[in-house]
Amino acid sequence: MTPATQEPIAQAGDRDAAIAAWRERPIVLVGLMGTGKSTIGRRLAARLNLPFTDADQEIEAAAGMSVGEIFERFGEPYFRDGERRVIARLIDGAPKVIATGGGAFINEETRALILATGVAIWLDADLDTLAERVARRDTRPLLKGRDPRETLAELAAARNPIYAEAHLHIRSETQPHEATVDKILEALRK
Repeated sequence: MTPATQEPIAQAGDRDAAIAAWRERPIVLVGLMGTGKSTIGRRLAARLNLPFTDADQEIEAAAGMSVGEIFERFGEPYFRDGERRVIARLIDGAPKVIATGGGAFINEETRALILATGVAIWLDADLDTLAERVARRDTRPLLKGRDPRETLAELAAARNPIYAEAHLHIRSETQPHEATVDKILEALRK
């Protein structure tokens, strides 16, 4: 089934129906940078014996350049448009685990598609934990030349109310990644 023909499952807060359908839908991880979407996504996919796709890696492959290079050369709006198109292609109705970039779920069209045809899981952690994690890598375009904690606080204030529309909210604090995967599996199987 294609997203256009697939029946929506997340109408008007019908989170229970969306979660119950997780075996038949893509599981889409959303949340701020540093929450572990890619790492946890790979582990979750392995535990569920499902394919894993990192949307940022798919965007880089399609563009032939890194996310940072896309931001530098073409700007954020161009990147977000490409991100929207790649995620629409990935959300094909087949069961899999998809890790999205931190801004993907903010796009209204992308969010509606994810909520209607997938199971959205918001990974979240406190700002100090996120700042510590993102400081380990200098490849994040939104952090270039900025204080990570301050930037994350601004992003959280703007984005958390939107991430809250996800079907599930899982904290990915400082525990081992497998513990976060266990929390996700427990929430899905309730």
